[in-house]
Amino acid sequence: MITIVSGTNRPGSNTHKVAKAYFQILNDLQVDCKLLSLETHIVHTRNADFEHVEKEFLIPAQKFIFVFPEYNGSFPGILKLMIDNSDVSKCFHNKKALLTGVASGRAGNLRGMEHLTGSLMHMKMTVHPNRLPISMVDKLNNVDGVLTDENTLDAIKSQIQAFLTF
Repeated sequence: MITIVSGTNRPGSNTHKVAKAYFQILNDLQVDCKLLSLETHIVHTRNADFEHVEKEFLIPAQKFIFVFPEYNGSFPGILKLMIDNSDVSKCFHNKKALLTGVASGRAGNLRGMEHLTGSLMHMKMTVHPNRLPISMVDKLNNVDGVLTDENTLDAIKSQIQAFLTF
């Protein structure tokens, strides 16, 4: 099972729109996956909701796709809090990760992907080398907020295909 993590708690984020595109593509490929939105779950403290997140999304996953925005040159604190509150050995050890950085600027959160890569490797995860920076993300959606940019969707599909055999 693959868990896609929409790595921000900001309502209506472009990050979540991109994460939904990953979810749809994986569903179309009939891959068992779940979408974890940090917007809809309390992950900044260890409580009953967080334990549900662990049991439903983190522990059963063999692979993770992290989609996350650039916050102050790195990745969001809420994503770090989710990781820090988890039972790291049960949730992340010896599992695989795919990273996608999103930003309204031109670099697609390259620095944040480097930071998260270091943390994930410290947690004994294997990070796929095809980390996808999505730049100008605010310009890639249609009026309904759906990711429609064909070049971006093709890059995501290519990244997913490589990850499925990883």
